[in-house]
Amino acid sequence: MVQGVGYRYFAQRVAGQLGIGGYAKNLRDGRVEVYGIGSAEALESLRAALARGPHSADVESVNVEDRPIEKRYSNSFSIEYDW
Repeated sequence: MVQGVGYRYFAQRVAGQLGIGGYAKNLRDGRVEVYGIGSAEALESLRAALARGPHSADVESVNVEDRPIEKRYSNSFSIEYDW
């Protein structure tokens, strides 16, 4: 559950620093979905950063799952909307 802590923008900034494409979006149930395309090392660094979160966040868990590559997200990391 994320509210008002800048988590999506934090994810975008970290992904950009790591050269990861993909997106971050708020889901209707209050969670944030982050989809990343990059090397295994970069994705692990992103996962670790997401587990820490921005200063004002209290992250309880980060769930990881493999997904097919969506080429439209390969070259940049965006903020998406689920509504």
